[in-house]
Amino acid sequence: MMMTLDEIKQLIEFIKSHDLSEFELEHDGVKIRVKSGGNHHQVVAVPHMTTAIPMMAAPPMAAPAAAPAASAPAEEEGGELAIVKSPIVGTFYRAAEPGAKAFVSVGDTVRKGQVLCIIEAMKLMNEIDSEYDGEVTSIYIENGQAVQYGERLFAIKPSS
Repeated sequence: MMMTLDEIKQLIEFIKSHDLSEFELEHDGVKIRVKSGGNHHQVVAVPHMTTAIPMMAAPPMAAPAAAPAASAPAEEEGGELAIVKSPIVGTFYRAAEPGAKAFVSVGDTVRKGQVLCIIEAMKLMNEIDSEYDGEVTSIYIENGQAVQYGERLFAIKPSS
């Protein structure tokens, strides 16, 4: 399903009103990416259409505050698991820097407030903390992979 021109215009107005310098949306197999750079924005919709739409220059985006990870319980392997989801769109990193030891691995015991990963969004590194004490049972994302808002990152089996 392709977005209408009016829907695209509403999306652009939303992005301008929130001073976003980059935005990406994927829905029903259509991916839309809006990037501002200098004096214009570029809107690209894939796979059906590729369009560049010049717009007014947007001021640089202020640094967003790090958001806490969203978690939801889930049933897996016969037990209750807490699913840590991405609170932002960005790039997932398991370690603080390339070659460094991962923050957590499957089988590790974690404490509430412990850093699980970093998600880089617009050159800002956002630490994602555990909201649970427990054992990491799954890591759903590969290091360096792009993540979307609400995408599953980790499964944690909470301690009793």
